[in-house]
Amino acid sequence: MSDAAIALVSDSAQARAALTPIRRQLLEHLRKPGSAASLAQELGVARQKLGYHLRALEAAGLVRLVEERQRRGCTERVLVACADAFVLDPSMMGAPRPAAVDAQDRFASDHLVRTAAGVVREVARMRAAADEAGKRLLTLTLEADLGFASPEDFDRFTAALTDAVAELARQFAPRRGARRFRLLAAAHPAVAGKVSPAVQ
Repeated sequence: MSDAAIALVSDSAQARAALTPIRRQLLEHLRKPGSAASLAQELGVARQKLGYHLRALEAAGLVRLVEERQRRGCTERVLVACADAFVLDPSMMGAPRPAAVDAQDRFASDHLVRTAAGVVREVARMRAAADEAGKRLLTLTLEADLGFASPEDFDRFTAALTDAVAELARQFAPRRGARRFRLLAAAHPAVAGKVSPAVQ
C-alpha cells in the first residue's frame, strides 16, 4: 500500500522522472507493491526496460523498496509508490505574481488560478508534515452547483455571499491562542456533464 494519499512534487528532477508516459503508468500500478517481473506481465513490457524506469523512479524518491526476495536464483525487488497520487507544485511552472491585487482583479480568472495553485502547494505541504508528525490536518471543502440566468444574478449572489462570509469572519476573527485558518470561496463555470459531489 502507498505511504500517503497525495504527495507534492516540488523538485524539478522528481518531476522529470515522473512525467514520461511509462513512468506514470508504473506509478499508477505501484499503488500496490510490485516488481519489474510482475509489472512486465501486467503491462506487456520487457522486464529489463521496466527495471531501468523503476530505478529512475526510486532514485527520484517516488517509489520505495518494500522487500527483496530470492526467486529462481535472482533477487526480486518489490517496490511501492510513495503516494497514491502526485501533484506537481504549480510554482514550478513560473513564479507567482505578488499577492496584492486591486478590486477588479478579484474577479479575474488568472487570479483564481494563482490562488488555487497556492492552495494546492500549501495544503499538500501541510498534509505531508501532518502525516510525518502523525497528526490530523483539519480542513473543510464545500462544493455546490449553482445556476445564474443573468450577470445580475451572479452579482447578487456574489454580494450576498460576501456579506455572509464577512459576518462569519467577524465572529471568528483570529485571536490570541487561536489557530488561524484561511477560507477561500470561488466560483467558475461548471464542466459540462460534471455534477459536484454535494448535489449528486
